[in-house]
Amino acid sequence: MASDAAEAIIEARRSRRILAPLGALAPQSIEAGYALQKEIALRFGGLPPAGFKIGATTRQMQAYLGLSGPAAGFVPKAGLRATPATLRHADYVDPGIECEVGLRLARDLPPGPCTRDQAAEAVGEVFAAMEIVDRRYGDLGALGTPTLIADQVFHAGGVTGPPVAEWRALGLDLAATRGRILVDGEVRGEGLGADLLGHPFEALAWLAASPCAAAFGGLRTGQVVFLGSVTPPIWLDRPCTTAVEFDTLGRVEVNFI
Repeated sequence: MASDAAEAIIEARRSRRILAPLGALAPQSIEAGYALQKEIALRFGGLPPAGFKIGATTRQMQAYLGLSGPAAGFVPKAGLRATPATLRHADYVDPGIECEVGLRLARDLPPGPCTRDQAAEAVGEVFAAMEIVDRRYGDLGALGTPTLIADQVFHAGGVTGPPVAEWRALGLDLAATRGRILVDGEVRGEGLGADLLGHPFEALAWLAASPCAAAFGGLRTGQVVFLGSVTPPIWLDRPCTTAVEFDTLGRVEVNFI
């Protein structure tokens, strides 16, 4: 049944249509949702994945998605790009962008309990990032949280900025960093690193201890992590130029054509 459910999710994406509730094929628990997500990851090109995204790290986003806490999804290598990037608006059902603090791991984080300090010690690089999301769902309540998790929680790609040089030596305060989203040069949302569970590294610690990390065997050196959006998603109803910028992390640019 897991294979049939994975195929239904993948086929909906391939055909760029709304993912319908899976009925009897739907995973019935959060853990089953992550197990199904791992099955999809394998079909998308193998394991381990290139990284992970964390969604719903703010209460505002949890309320928006109907979740009681954060959720995570794997990031395939094929979906990662460096700034500046060009994407086709027509390749998505209903595309959107999110304003993310991103990082690359310099050491493994095994699955299980993790403190913020332990998470911080594993970080090699930090940078501005943009997650590409796709509103490929109808009624989220009818779809169900485990199925949303299986489908990577809206994930459709990610764009990374250049790493900040000597960020540790600079004593960079990631909780205080302010990020903003721009569409055709207009600011559409702003937020702080502290909006991500109090600190971006708290979000990383959550991921290491999450059912997602358990399903995928932990977090590994070299993986990229999108730590969550400091703003709600901005949905794009037309081709446009977009950007994410942080006052201490730099800028990411994506042109939707």
